[in-house]
Amino acid sequence: MDFLTIPEMFRGVVGKNPDKKLLFEKKNGEWVGYSGKEILSTVRNISFGLKALGFGSGNNVAILSGNSPRWAMTDYGIVCAGGATVCLYPTLTPSQIAYILKDSLSAAIFVEDEEQLNKVVRIRDECPDLTRIITMNDSGGGGDDMVKTFSEFCAEGERYGEGTESTFEEMIGSVKPDDLLTLVYTSGTTGNPKGVMLTHDNLVSNIRAIDERFDFDETGTFLSFLPLSHTLERMGGHFTAFSRECVIYYAENIDLLQQNFLEVKPNVVVSVPRLFEKVYVRVKDQLEAMPSRRRKIFEWALLTGGKVSEYRSRGKPVPTGLRLKHTLAGFLVYSKVKARLGGEVEFFISGGAPLSREIAEFFGAMDILILEGYGLTETSPVLTVNALEDYKFGTVGKPLFNVEIRIAPDGEILARGPNVMKGYFNNPEATSEVLEPGGWFHTGDIGEFDGDGFLKVTDRKKNLIVTSTGNNVAPATLENMLLQSMYIEQSLVIGDNRNFITALIVPNFEQVSGYLASEGAAMEDPGSMIGDERVLSLFGEEITRVTTEAAEYERVKKFTLLPEEFTIENGELTPTMKVVRKKVLSRYSDLIEAMYGG
Repeated sequence: MDFLTIPEMFRGVVGKNPDKKLLFEKKNGEWVGYSGKEILSTVRNISFGLKALGFGSGNNVAILSGNSPRWAMTDYGIVCAGGATVCLYPTLTPSQIAYILKDSLSAAIFVEDEEQLNKVVRIRDECPDLTRIITMNDSGGGGDDMVKTFSEFCAEGERYGEGTESTFEEMIGSVKPDDLLTLVYTSGTTGNPKGVMLTHDNLVSNIRAIDERFDFDETGTFLSFLPLSHTLERMGGHFTAFSRECVIYYAENIDLLQQNFLEVKPNVVVSVPRLFEKVYVRVKDQLEAMPSRRRKIFEWALLTGGKVSEYRSRGKPVPTGLRLKHTLAGFLVYSKVKARLGGEVEFFISGGAPLSREIAEFFGAMDILILEGYGLTETSPVLTVNALEDYKFGTVGKPLFNVEIRIAPDGEILARGPNVMKGYFNNPEATSEVLEPGGWFHTGDIGEFDGDGFLKVTDRKKNLIVTSTGNNVAPATLENMLLQSMYIEQSLVIGDNRNFITALIVPNFEQVSGYLASEGAAMEDPGSMIGDERVLSLFGEEITRVTTEAAEYERVKKFTLLPEEFTIENGELTPTMKVVRKKVLSRYSDLIEAMYGG
């Protein structure tokens, strides 16, 4: 790696690959690719377009859009001009957008379409620094002087570039490693989001460490579906993939993800655990419906794969007899599961939330390796990750070579390294709460190292439940256990200052409906399902089954089924799909008190 800034990396890749199609999107049912030469031209025009507006070093420019090649090129255009990209999730509400635009002092914003444009138009008067809105799909405008289409903006940039003495290369050369690269606003589960300041050096150091851990090369194909606003996707599936000259396809949407897997045939995918949980539940459900003979073959293949995975994880050679059985199991079972993922996936990288050990072991037994890692937005984001030749299920791997990790006396994970943020934007008080003068960052997570140096993360420090009997309970561990049931879609464990543990549970209503049908009861209404005695009995049995490894004081003694999911729209989920505990506890306080009233 011979670059110190993201613009240097970008210029090197497109210069080396003028004719290679590097970025792909679906248009009119066909995958359309953009070559290095085309990408360079667009990025240059975006950078000069910003310069024409007087923007440059020290200016923050926002993107409010789903994933696409234009998102990627806009990001490169902003940072090549010396600015910093402010990442906004397209699911944000107008009031949330207004807060971030004001707090970040964003001077311009690129919006995906008219839906996002309308959000910004509604709140632009609240954002005094905002002077330009650019629609990325070329919609909108209508005589509004503040609004330009992407094509108009790029045309202005091209004209400016032709008329100025400054060159694109000079622009790139003026960007320094310590310059601000991006502002990423935290999810805000405990209050207003904070703008995490990440420099070029922060991200480049993380790319360098990931490059050391994983051997990506120009033959790689990535499928990008996590939001590019998510730091894990931005660093891994965006910057790292591009730096290794890999091809990046942008998924159409989550509903078409499986179809996109089949079409793209990626060999590397960055994801969050929810994808694996859904696939796991679907496969287990299909297993239940299989004829006895096929189910026995599947179970034999799982047992065989589990033994092979055990040898591999310990770095030991697989015995010949077991290797032959594994080859046969691959032909009969694993290949069919892999085919649903395009058939070419070499491994998944999982982060953003804890991955259940059972699910990791299940996929490992299917010869599909999920390498779990750990980090935060504030750490660019990766701190630890399992490696292809050095992994252990149930852990988040070992620290990257340029990262230090230590465990504080109270169990909190502390981290130090070149990937740790500069601080929170215009918020020195919040910065001082998490960053020590010596550079140690307080993650707010509780964890421990095992005897082999692998890190285990048990829960968030603030989420740790302390029962009235003095026992400490990690809710994330229990919630992961509950999600192993095909009948449970979401869960929230409760018990702080209480004398036993309870849970709010959102059922997987499709699975529950199927169960009731098998019992001879047709039922589709969620409100009716959650009150049905057969359903309540089913959930009692499922909760007992999936939490057998929990200590007695950790067991869920009572539960309440909810008729609807936690969503971003109702404020119960953050854009990164984390449950906003305070909001859920407030909304369902009466139901919670009823569980403790008996």
